[in-house]
Amino acid sequence: MNKKLLIVAHQPSSNTQQMVAALISGSAAAEADNVSTLIVAPLDCQPNQLLDADAVIIVTTENLGYMAGTTKDWFDRVYYPVLELKQGLPYALVIRAGLDGTGTKRAVGSICTGLHWNLVQPVLLCKGDWQDTFNDQCFELGQYMAAGLDLGMF
Repeated sequence: MNKKLLIVAHQPSSNTQQMVAALISGSAAAEADNVSTLIVAPLDCQPNQLLDADAVIIVTTENLGYMAGTTKDWFDRVYYPVLELKQGLPYALVIRAGLDGTGTKRAVGSICTGLHWNLVQPVLLCKGDWQDTFNDQCFELGQYMAAGLDLGMF
């Protein structure tokens, strides 16, 4: 059976675009033949895409100590249509934070708890000035998520 890894990514800058590209490269490097990866911007992601997913990686920037508005809009639109149908969904969260990311982490975590989703990796908090290691961390996360799906770990 083919499993689907959905990456819902707000990527307004070249840095966040590099991070998402690293997630995709990592998922491909896992050589998980039974996993397909789909990347969708939050404003374009519809409930049916989330309903079709077997796991999701959420990528958001920290804006004014909170998640990006497009990420919040996505949660607002998909919350009730998927609430009863996607409980237990494995997810991971990547935050690109200029400050400390705590408000973003708390807000997304609260929504995901309400959805009864399952955080399967520690939140990847890429904070402060840009570091190339952010790409390495995203690569590893993409690889882990695709391999985990392929192996039935979650």
